[in-house]
Amino acid sequence: MAATLQDAQTQGIAPWDDISQETRRYFIFNDRYPVTPGHKLFVPKNNTPEEINYCFFKAHEYGEWLLLQGEAEGYNLGLNMGRASGQTIMYPHIHMIPRNTGDCTDPTGGVRGVIASQQNYKTYGYKQPQ
Repeated sequence: MAATLQDAQTQGIAPWDDISQETRRYFIFNDRYPVTPGHKLFVPKNNTPEEINYCFFKAHEYGEWLLLQGEAEGYNLGLNMGRASGQTIMYPHIHMIPRNTGDCTDPTGGVRGVIASQQNYKTYGYKQPQ
């Protein structure tokens, strides 16, 4: 994985170009394939644990701001690391997905939906992982 976002972009790994905001430490991009309106990607300029954690913190802070502004009723934060997790762009980025009542049929389980059969743990189909 590239050490910096600039390297990742030069190597064609990071295709993001719809910039919502740039700071000294990270970019916020509008997601090309948003799950909901306002889906953002918080992308560190440097690929280090500290900078990834900082992006998580800032994504959380942004989600809280959306709640205070009444622009969302909730939000999900997500980080896919490695192909087995579903990561398709191999540079770290935090998804901040605003949520509102009615944006899906049944939000029970939230981020647990990465494994669809395990999302709603209140249903008969849920099984403990082996």
